[in-house]
Amino acid sequence: MTPGWIGAGKVRARESGGAVEITIDGLTTQAKYYKPLVYEFMRKEWSSRPSWGDFTVEIVMEHVGEPPHIDLDNLAKALLDAIKGYLFHDDAQVARLLVERREGERERITLRCFPRR
Repeated sequence: MTPGWIGAGKVRARESGGAVEITIDGLTTQAKYYKPLVYEFMRKEWSSRPSWGDFTVEIVMEHVGEPPHIDLDNLAKALLDAIKGYLFHDDAQVARLLVERREGERERITLRCFPRR
């Protein structure tokens, strides 16, 4: 495992250069699957407190072959709901949101969250 990562299951996270990066291994077509998965990880594994101010959140869904039929807006909402209260207090603090689907080497979702400069 890469140094700095916490978590050993489907969800892992690390802090790097003021940003929090969360990776979720595997994909499903059900966006609602991700909210409890990430929420439980944050509740059990994450130790830092939420911050105030504006944030940028970048979400990348990587797929192999044909992309799964999942609405990116629903995926973003599920993930923002899961990290709310852990990285920031309210999702109204998200001043910039980028959600992208692209082909990758393996199926995963990566979320980066950092204070807006």
